[in-house]
Amino acid sequence: MSPWNLLALPPLPEELVRRLLAPLGDRVDIRVPAARDRDALLAALPEAEIVLGDWTATLALDAEAVKAAPLLAFVQQPSVGVDGHDLDALAVAGVPLANTPGVSAVAVSEWCLAATLSLSRKLAEADAAVRAGEWPQQGLQPHELRGRRVGVVGYGPIGATCVEMFRALGCQVSFWTRTPREDPAFEDLSALLSASDVVVVVIALSDETRDLIDPARMKPGALLINAARGGVVNQQALVDALRSGHLAGAALDVFEVEPLPAGDPLRDLPNVLLSPHVAGVTPEATGRLLTATLENLTAAVEGREVDGVLNGVSPVVRRKFTQSPTN
Repeated sequence: MSPWNLLALPPLPEELVRRLLAPLGDRVDIRVPAARDRDALLAALPEAEIVLGDWTATLALDAEAVKAAPLLAFVQQPSVGVDGHDLDALAVAGVPLANTPGVSAVAVSEWCLAATLSLSRKLAEADAAVRAGEWPQQGLQPHELRGRRVGVVGYGPIGATCVEMFRALGCQVSFWTRTPREDPAFEDLSALLSASDVVVVVIALSDETRDLIDPARMKPGALLINAARGGVVNQQALVDALRSGHLAGAALDVFEVEPLPAGDPLRDLPNVLLSPHVAGVTPEATGRLLTATLENLTAAVEGREVDGVLNGVSPVVRRKFTQSPTN
């Protein structure tokens, strides 16, 4: 059988992409777009049978891109998020899209816990004060985390791990997810927001969850931790809530526009911990991601079921031909 045409979209040097995918051997013919723009993507899609996605969502498969790829049989997204991909259009075309669920659950959950502790214990303010020659032992007024109410928005692998970690520190933890659970910790979203001292957001971005979190509905003096996507939290409302003092602080690993633009008001707020979308980027998580990606790509070209299909299509990848397979 001829090699599968694999179009690789990750924002990595071509030589590195080829080294990472070397275990696939001669079963795939690896290609990359001529440039990192939409025109180059559309030009490369007609021959693509497998697409390895771009985790930055710069190059994504919307409905027009799916139409431009008549041979497309499988999309593997090397991340948990699938931002920008039109799952419905791919489903109509019979193309399964899979992500890598759970690979970054520990990394992201640890970041959420560390960010919460940093805000609660005023670590950034303490460091800045000491560097400036100050010694504000009585002025910082940090809080203990033990015993505080923590609400986790989202209950996939990351959300479940967050619940476990915060409970281990003695927090009262509840969670909300779009699918109600028969679990005493499941709580209505409005109740969770209004009662939680800390709200941890780790839910996927979709049309349903865009602007899901309105900081004005949160408990006065609460902390907001966002490791999901910037669009899940209304960013202007967040700025307003921080400026007014309604919220005591926020830790943000994600933003509506990334990188965070110069002049963005979040840069000037002292009660915000900013992070460059790095919560899930650890060597351990990257290793798990690469392993999961290679296992799925190998399964796809060998005709075995792939894991993590999100759009309801059969997990057995079927090759398409517009001409005889022997040509």
